[in-house]
Amino acid sequence: MLAVPEMGLQGLYIGSSPERSPVPSPPGSPRTQESCSIAPLTPSQSPKPEARAPQQASFSVVVAIDFGTTSSGYAFSFANDPETIHMMRKWEGGDPGVAHQKTPTCLLLTPEGAFHSFGYTARDYYHDLDPEEARDWLYFEKFKMKIHSATDLTLKTQLEAVNGKKMPALEVFAHALRFFKEHALQELREQCPSLPEKDTVRWVLTVPAIWKQPAKQFMREAAYLAGLVSRENAEQLLIALEPEAASVYCRKLRLHQLMDLSSRAPGGGRLGERRSIDSSFRQAREQLRRSRHSRTFLVESGVGELWAEMQAGDRYMVADCGGGTVDLTVHQLEQPHGTLKELYKASGGPYGAVGVDLAFEQLLCRIFGEDFIATFKRQRPAAWVDLTIAFEARKRTAGPHRAGALNISLPFSFIEFYRKQRGHNVETALRRSSVNFVKWSSQGMLRMSCEAMNELFQPTVSGIIQHIEALLARPEVQGVKLLFLVGGFAESAVLQHAVQMALGARGLRVVVPHDVGLTILKGAVLFGQAPGVVRVRRSPLTYGVGVLNRFVAGRHPPEKLLVRDGRRWCTDVFERFVAAEQSVALGEEVRRSYCPARPGQRRVLINLYCCAAEDARFITDPGVRKCGALSLELEPADGGPDTAGAPPGRREIRAAMQFGDTEIKVTAVDVSTNRSVRAAIDFLSN
Repeated sequence: MLAVPEMGLQGLYIGSSPERSPVPSPPGSPRTQESCSIAPLTPSQSPKPEARAPQQASFSVVVAIDFGTTSSGYAFSFANDPETIHMMRKWEGGDPGVAHQKTPTCLLLTPEGAFHSFGYTARDYYHDLDPEEARDWLYFEKFKMKIHSATDLTLKTQLEAVNGKKMPALEVFAHALRFFKEHALQELREQCPSLPEKDTVRWVLTVPAIWKQPAKQFMREAAYLAGLVSRENAEQLLIALEPEAASVYCRKLRLHQLMDLSSRAPGGGRLGERRSIDSSFRQAREQLRRSRHSRTFLVESGVGELWAEMQAGDRYMVADCGGGTVDLTVHQLEQPHGTLKELYKASGGPYGAVGVDLAFEQLLCRIFGEDFIATFKRQRPAAWVDLTIAFEARKRTAGPHRAGALNISLPFSFIEFYRKQRGHNVETALRRSSVNFVKWSSQGMLRMSCEAMNELFQPTVSGIIQHIEALLARPEVQGVKLLFLVGGFAESAVLQHAVQMALGARGLRVVVPHDVGLTILKGAVLFGQAPGVVRVRRSPLTYGVGVLNRFVAGRHPPEKLLVRDGRRWCTDVFERFVAAEQSVALGEEVRRSYCPARPGQRRVLINLYCCAAEDARFITDPGVRKCGALSLELEPADGGPDTAGAPPGRREIRAAMQFGDTEIKVTAVDVSTNRSVRAAIDFLSN
């Protein structure tokens, strides 16, 4: 059996082994392109995967961009002082009481589609536009979630602006990344005028760990278009998984930088009245003066220095609660270098803070009518943005023990637009609706009870807790006693309280970094300086190719039988490169060799398949799908002494794939010349 692609039979050079052959095209399928014809060489029982140390590119500074659903920012550190992280400048504009070390993920383009502004500047400028003029401008917000939810993501995928107009998603993301690139480079030039510009920056982009390969490739393509790096220097760009970045940062924290939600004073009122781990540690240290076994006491009391007390093999979970998604990862600390091993594949779902925003929008639809809200969003897009900003401000003040009601300002244009559309005022709408926990204030505000606000959180918060509980029940992660709650949504007192109440009772210690909203950004910088810190990952899916096997009666289905040249073959066999849940070390390679079918062939194209199951047998099994293509670009054979005695067309190309990094990577070499072959895996061509 060979690792070979699905393809037509005409013009194919077949290897000498009688056991294996390429898979023919299924009946009724289009004829495979001529460039796809290859002859396989390497049998499936290939040597054990080899681990190869990843090559490190030279760089002077790491710049990480945390591209979030609701807010984004960048930070950097220099190679000669990697752990000193410089945060980006404070942003102009902003909201009262909100830290400005990030800016809203809002992009504003002119009516002609040219870049105008990003962040607070974009939001405020759009807010000040005349309502009629605003209808022509393209304003994008929270657009990162579109990449996660797109089931058929390609380079031509479109994004819809607030006004309903569409443009290519790749251009939208490239505009945003180009903004951060220019902003960061300008700050670097001012801080370090002697810093050479060419090839001195290693860029890091953060993505949710639950994103599939097409979404990761999409971000890389957007970075190329934005000019962060060139395709020729692709290694200057790293894709960092958000919960991994948080994990890398959390392992560096000291006691005074952490807050233990389980260490609240008994009977404490507001959630904010909780003690940090540091205060508990000081009390324990006072007792230690009377103890001879300080280290033993610290471990047994559970209030010691977290990382100093962690031993090789200790396990912890990171829950990255962001604006759009929640990502969970479980790591095991390895000694002696403090590297990390992933114990279970990254999991999560669309349980981010935008779920609360959607619940608020559904509440407005219940009060004012779904048709009215849709019309208002379409005809008064800037005013709708104003309303979402007003809700965001109140959402941040929500807490489980808050006593007073919350007032949410309705834009004047909303009030007037409703009166003109419906013929009565918003107060009448509230009285007529079935919603009795939202009242009308004489100051022109919606007055919402705290219970009503907390109800808006419940579906999203419950989804997060259920996902954490399901992961904790997995046998692979038994022994986890520590949970780091990170990400922008983790700032919410409602979420913190709910997680602690649900999981603290089962002995799980819930810890929140003080700079919880910047944890991923800072961790991405540290990851860029030492990407080998996560030594082992779990493959989220099973990957492989389609092959022909020698047909064995009784073992292979009769409908898979193919007779060719008197030989009986089993078609559509799924040959596995890596299995779902399989532990794969960083730098570990899966190698396969291929041979062009014809002299002078310039391209080899091999279809890749994936599935969630570990035991798929055929590429036609339920759940198995074509997910990408391995492309090998060949230079003409030079006819030198290394190839003079070779059979016509028998030119071996050896490909090496790595599944242990944040992206699936491939390299290839022409065995006869020992020259590198341009190789790539395309997950966006489907």
